[in-house]
Amino acid sequence: MNKFLTLRLAGLLCLSALAPLAAHAAVNAGEKLYQAHCAACHGVQLQGATGPSLIDQVWLHGAPTKANLITVISKGVADKGMPPWSPTLSAAQIAQLADYVAQGARTGGKAAAPTASAASAASTATAAPKAAPADKTAAILGGLKLPKGFRIAVYADKVETARSMAVSDSGIVYVGSRKAGKVYALVDADKDGVAEKVVTVAAGLQNPIGVTLLNGALYVAEISRIIRFDNIDASYAAQPAYKVVKADLPKETWHGEKFIKTGPDGKIYVPIGAPCNTCNKEDQPYSKIWRMNADGSNFEEYARGIRNTVGFTWHPQTREMWFTDNGPDMMGDNAPSCELNVAPKAGLHFGFPYCHGGVLPDPEFGKTQACEQFVAPVAKLGPHVAPLGLGFYTGTQFPQQYRNNLFIAEHGSWNRDNKIGYKVSLVTLYNSKVVSTTTFIDGFLRDGDEVVGRPVDIAVLADGSMLVSDDHGGRIFRVTYAGK
Repeated sequence: MNKFLTLRLAGLLCLSALAPLAAHAAVNAGEKLYQAHCAACHGVQLQGATGPSLIDQVWLHGAPTKANLITVISKGVADKGMPPWSPTLSAAQIAQLADYVAQGARTGGKAAAPTASAASAASTATAAPKAAPADKTAAILGGLKLPKGFRIAVYADKVETARSMAVSDSGIVYVGSRKAGKVYALVDADKDGVAEKVVTVAAGLQNPIGVTLLNGALYVAEISRIIRFDNIDASYAAQPAYKVVKADLPKETWHGEKFIKTGPDGKIYVPIGAPCNTCNKEDQPYSKIWRMNADGSNFEEYARGIRNTVGFTWHPQTREMWFTDNGPDMMGDNAPSCELNVAPKAGLHFGFPYCHGGVLPDPEFGKTQACEQFVAPVAKLGPHVAPLGLGFYTGTQFPQQYRNNLFIAEHGSWNRDNKIGYKVSLVTLYNSKVVSTTTFIDGFLRDGDEVVGRPVDIAVLADGSMLVSDDHGGRIFRVTYAGK
């Protein structure tokens, strides 16, 4: 045998050995897509849930060949409530998904090559009556209710006590945390709508709930200081060093956690909450929103009379600040209402501690100040719903009626007899005025008292999908639109 023929045969043997590996890689990619987008309806192991089993021998919509699966996945089954996935997934992703489902259908699910985590979950389910982690996630997703045409999936998990989010131009999602004391970077390198990496950027911080981006740097708000990580997209994975931008903020922990965000004027905005349930600290830094230059200089008051805001943003057209505010406790189950406010300019007073919800005088501090003296909320969101992060929808994936309207994460009540909140609300505007407030995502509260999630913040990705953070389950959810 000559040398050329030997090399050619060796090459053919290598290719034949690589073919199963390539097929296995395609199945693994398909499994990842399936768990993210399909498991909630069809079961973690294709066994069926609210949707039909995908491992039955008889199919209602044609044989489970790859070609037919691509057609069904792409076009959906409208009369059965299955949306078309072609607006959300690429042709290559749909093909990978079809490969995975087809192999599972041929083998009854046994050869679908479950990942180590899926296998571990299956063994846990066999050993104990409690649901495995994957099954629990599927149950949570299956119980969430959204308007017709919308779907929700897990973008990332293992994001302990996930709070505020900031999305960089390259698509990396930075997340602050509460008790975990960490800042995370969520990386979806293959752009399939699921973050395959959750990287800890920094640890050992004091309740770093607030994150924002400016000039390529990540700003993080702890309780008493603001720090900065420069060139963050290039350094997040290397445990980067930080610089202290401001270190003289109050150290009180009651309402001491600080949201932070970059305004359209290029300044950093940060609130300082009231260090109490209700108290008068008008002559001190508390109960106000402040702003400063990128280097921490020129720290100045922007708005006052704000008990504790954990979320603000700016209207994409008017550039006016919109912010949430949490009303006091210990005034009854049904009072006062939490607020949605607008601050079109600096120097306005929004009533705390004299007036709550725009109409209710405080029993102690409201005797000398009438509610009419202060800026009233543009919407009353309900008593103790704990509205936190909010964001205007600026993408193009959702239908036109959602553009430039406002989503609010309601964290939910903590001491009300009957729990309330635990949802994402939609505030519909007309000419920048509030028309209505409706529920957009419901189901984080089950059977009146079982909490499966607590929404915290809203962010919009470049593809127009929307992220919702959940500090209860340590998850980031991704909402997509697949309707007509």
